[in-house]
This record gives sequence, structure tokens and C-alpha cells, in this order.
Amino acid sequence: MQLTPVIAIHITFAAIAVVLGPMALWTRLGAIARPRWHRAMGYGWVTCMLGAATSGLFIRDYQLPNIAGYTPIHILIPVTFFSLWRAFSYLAQGNFRGHQLTMQWTYGLACVVTGLFTLLPNRYLGQMLWTTTT
Repeated sequence: MQLTPVIAIHITFAAIAVVLGPMALWTRLGAIARPRWHRAMGYGWVTCMLGAATSGLFIRDYQLPNIAGYTPIHILIPVTFFSLWRAFSYLAQGNFRGHQLTMQWTYGLACVVTGLFTLLPNRYLGQMLWTTTT
């Protein structure tokens, strides 16, 4: 596998989402709530997550165990779409705690856990990170 434009777009969206996620979550913690910052960071994070999930649909890996090029990590794509939809439906219902928990879990699963899986030595980014060329 090589670095294609789709993979570069996916990596860019994912990396920005990893950075924006804690910022969006932090703006609602503590005694001082920052709703404008929370909303701005949150919308940026959601946009990046949608971009990463959508671009992930076009990334296939036929070297790992797969079905039509989709590996087990691709299961998180529909999970991400559903989680984002669910978080906004909680907001529409006025269920702020449901929104909060859904967004926290989505960040944890879609950014942290998925990010760690992509750094495994047999994955493309893992090979780039862990393999030395001489």
C-alpha cells in the first residue's frame, strides 16, 4: 500500500480530529463553561470525523484479512456515523448528558482506539512508523 490522495485526506481529517476532540470536551468541563468555544470546536471535530469516516470508505487493504478490501477496522465507519447522528439527536431532545456521553465514547473509540490500531506494525501507518529504511 502506498500514500494515495485518499489516504492523505483521511490522515489529515483524523489527525485534526484527534487534536480538536479534547479541546471540544475541555470547553464544557469545570466551573467555567465556554459554549461558543465548545460549539466551534465541536463542529470542527464533527466535520473532521465525517471527513475521516467518509474517506475511510475508499481505503481498501487486500493484504490484511478482509472482505472486498474492507478490514475489521472499517466496522468503526458505520459506528462513527451512527454515533454522530445519535449525539445530535440527543441534543435535539434536550438530553445533554446523552450527548456528552455519546461524544466522549465516540472520541475514545473512533479517535483513540482506532488510532492505536492504525499504528500496529502490520498496518500502513504502523509500517511507516516502526520500519526503518537503510
